[in-house]
Amino acid sequence: MEIKIPEVGESVREALLAKWFKKAGEVVKKDEPLCEIETDKITLDLNADAAGVLSISVAEGTTVAVGTVIGSIDEFEAVTEAPAAESAPLLAEKLSAPASSPSVRREMREQGIAPDEVEGSGVGGRITLDDLFARIEERSKLPPASRPAAVVEPPATMPERKPVPTPKPASVPASPFAEPVQQLSVHTEEPPHYSSGREERRPMSPIRKRIAERLVAVRQQTAMLTTFNEADLSRIKALKNDQGEEYFQRHGIKLGYMPFFVRACVEALKEFPAVNASIDGDDLVFHHYYDIGIAIGADKGLVVPILRNADKMRLHEVEQAIAGFSAKIKANQLAISDLTGGTFTISNGGVYGSMLSTPILNPPQSAVLGMHAIQDRPVVRDGQIVIRPMMYLALSYDHRIIDGREAVGFLKKIRECIEAPEELLLDD
Repeated sequence: MEIKIPEVGESVREALLAKWFKKAGEVVKKDEPLCEIETDKITLDLNADAAGVLSISVAEGTTVAVGTVIGSIDEFEAVTEAPAAESAPLLAEKLSAPASSPSVRREMREQGIAPDEVEGSGVGGRITLDDLFARIEERSKLPPASRPAAVVEPPATMPERKPVPTPKPASVPASPFAEPVQQLSVHTEEPPHYSSGREERRPMSPIRKRIAERLVAVRQQTAMLTTFNEADLSRIKALKNDQGEEYFQRHGIKLGYMPFFVRACVEALKEFPAVNASIDGDDLVFHHYYDIGIAIGADKGLVVPILRNADKMRLHEVEQAIAGFSAKIKANQLAISDLTGGTFTISNGGVYGSMLSTPILNPPQSAVLGMHAIQDRPVVRDGQIVIRPMMYLALSYDHRIIDGREAVGFLKKIRECIEAPEELLLDD
C-alpha cells in the first residue's frame, strides 16, 4: 500500500515532510501516526491505513508535490504468507500494544516510555494521558537501577548527499516582463549554518512563508486602519463569579470571556453589515451569515479555525468548539475545512499579556477585533475615581469597505454588549 501526500485543499500544491515517527522496516499498526507533514496552511500527521511493515522512499526535510509517494506499507496479509517461525511472536507482540491517541503516542515517545509499560484505563484498554502521567510519576519513584531503559530511536538514515555544483551567473532576461517559468520547489533539509557560534540559519517552514506573504499582501492590497476603545469588564467578572460554578455543573466547561465577545461581535455585525462584507473584484459581497474566526497560537504559527454560524451558537457551545480546535491543533489533526471561509476574526493578544496592539486583517475579510489583557485601572464613574477591570479593544478595518463612522460605531456596540453581559446570556 502506497503512502502519498494527501490533497488537503485546492490551493495546496506541495508539502514539507517534516518528520518520520517510524523507521524503515518497522512494524506499524493501522491508524498509527507515520509522519508529520507541513503545508502553507496546516501541520498534520499521516496515519497508517493498514497494518504492516513500513518502507520509506522520501527523507525528512524534503518538500514534495501533493500526490507524491513517500513510502509504502507491506500489509501483513502479504508478508505473512510464509513467515519465519521466529518472527511470528515478535509481530504478535508489536500488534498487541494497547491503543492510544496520536498525542498520547507522541508524549510516550518524548518520555521514552513503551506502550506495554502503561496500563490503559480507557475503552478496550486504550491508554489516556492520565494513564501515561500516572506511569511517569510511578517510574520517577523507582530507584535508578530498576527503571526501564528509555526507548531511544536512532535517526532515520538519510540518503547520501551529492556535491552541489557551483551555480553559474544567471543570464539577463530578454524582457523584464517575461513571465517566469513556474517550478516546484524541492529541497532537502540542510544542517544549520553557524558563524562563530553566534548565528543559526534555518529555512522558513511552509506555514511561516505563507504567513509572511499574507502579511505583506495585506499592507500592499488593503487600506487598513485601526480604531480603539475600551470596555469595563466588571459585570462579566461578577457574572462569572456568581454563576461560574452552576454553569460548569450544567455544561461541563468553564465560562470564559471569549463567548461573550463572539456573541457581542455577532450583534455588532448585524447592526453594521459592512464589517461582515468583503470585496470580490469590483463587487462588495455582503454576507448574511456569521462565520467567525478565532485566532489561536500554535507552535508553528497562528491559525484561525472558524466558528460556523456563530449567531446560532450558545455560549457553552462556543467554549466547547474552541476547546475542540485547541485539542486538534495540539494533535496535528486540524483540517483545511476548519480554516476555510470566515467573515470576521477575533484575535486575543491578552492571553500573552498584550495591553494594546494593532491586529492585522485576515483577507478577504474586512475587519478583525483585537482583545487585550484585563487590567485594573482608575476610571471615572458618576464623578468618582474608581478602580475597574478594563480591556482595550482594537478594530482594524479595510477603509475601502468600511467608513470611519461605521468602524467607531461597531466598536462602541461591542463595548455596550460587553458592559451589559446579562443580555448576552438570555438564551443560555
